[in-house]
Amino acid sequence: MAVLKGKHIIVAVSGGIAAYKAIEVVSRLRKAGAEVKVIMTQNATRIASPLTFGEISGYPVAVSMWDEIHNWDVEHIALATWADAYIVVPATANVIGKIANGIADDMLTTTIMATEGKKLICPAMNSAMYKNPITQRNLAYLEELGYAIMEPAVGQLACHTEGIGRLPEPEDIVNWLELELYETIDPTRLANKTILVTAGGTQEAIDPVRYIGNRSSGKMGYAIAEQAAMYGAKTILVSAPTSLEVPRNVTYIPVDSAMSMKEVVDEQYPQVDAVIMAAAVADFRVAQVEEHKIKKKETMTLKLVKNPDILAGLGATKKHQVLVGFAAETKNLLEYGFGKVKKKQLDMLVANDVSQSNAGFNVDTNEGYFLYPNGNTKRIPNMTKRELARLIIEEVGNLLEKR
Repeated sequence: MAVLKGKHIIVAVSGGIAAYKAIEVVSRLRKAGAEVKVIMTQNATRIASPLTFGEISGYPVAVSMWDEIHNWDVEHIALATWADAYIVVPATANVIGKIANGIADDMLTTTIMATEGKKLICPAMNSAMYKNPITQRNLAYLEELGYAIMEPAVGQLACHTEGIGRLPEPEDIVNWLELELYETIDPTRLANKTILVTAGGTQEAIDPVRYIGNRSSGKMGYAIAEQAAMYGAKTILVSAPTSLEVPRNVTYIPVDSAMSMKEVVDEQYPQVDAVIMAAAVADFRVAQVEEHKIKKKETMTLKLVKNPDILAGLGATKKHQVLVGFAAETKNLLEYGFGKVKKKQLDMLVANDVSQSNAGFNVDTNEGYFLYPNGNTKRIPNMTKRELARLIIEEVGNLLEKR
């Protein structure tokens, strides 16, 4: 299921100061199940050691065109043929210019020219160099040719200035590569469907500056919305406050409290084909929200009243829609989960034990079960939330096809 598992990835390291970050990129790719071989320019070896890359990748590092030939293969051709993807990280202005202009004078530029797999570029350089019209022209041209270009980050640069040109973090690079390598997604499968996804943890106001909340980061819901859009669905993301970036091609509707989320979801419900309630909706809200900030005192008592169950309300009025809920439990996962499937008239429930350190709130992985109204279960092993989101969308597609 993992997109990177078994993939042959070349990580090409050019002589930018951020070359050391490529070590973690290689490590993360290996942990994701990819086979990784590293190519370095001579200048890159002055910043990071080929020995380190070799130990982490498990393969000798290619640097010179004149290194010993293994098994009588012409090495740059053998590497190019082997690669499913070729990512340059970091990519300096120099190496970008050479690739864009067909200059093949070292192992990196020669091999990428011979590679037929996916080619990806991660620029990293001084802001002025990145903004230079020549660099921008070269990047635009490579994009026209089918190269994937990752936008550099903004931040502190090696030249002690702030600006664009910083190499993104290794985790972000690997996530981006994973998205670029999706091969089995049919971008038209859900083209005629509308999917509404809720995400984040609702905030129930106490006064103008305080609220009752929960530990939800919103990562699961945002990953689901991202995948739904990639499958071609018209995707509506109804989100409580998070720090996450809204996925591409998604209609974003911000809310804060359970009541505001219910209002939006109920309004959208008649015209959607599926609802995936990944939000952590507060069970209670404050009965009386103070108009002004409450002053500090020794004790304070809050009266809480029950919030409406948004998903149960949808189940009670369901017509053609597919309904998917989430259950975050710390014990009796299956018992409580099947109870929710029946009570809320769900087509599927994603049940996970949030007491586990590698599942649930504020982590990048999840695991658990898909539960169905006929009593069937499907065990979901630990995987990234993006991978789980893809499984959920595939299953929603299956359920829609049975309608």
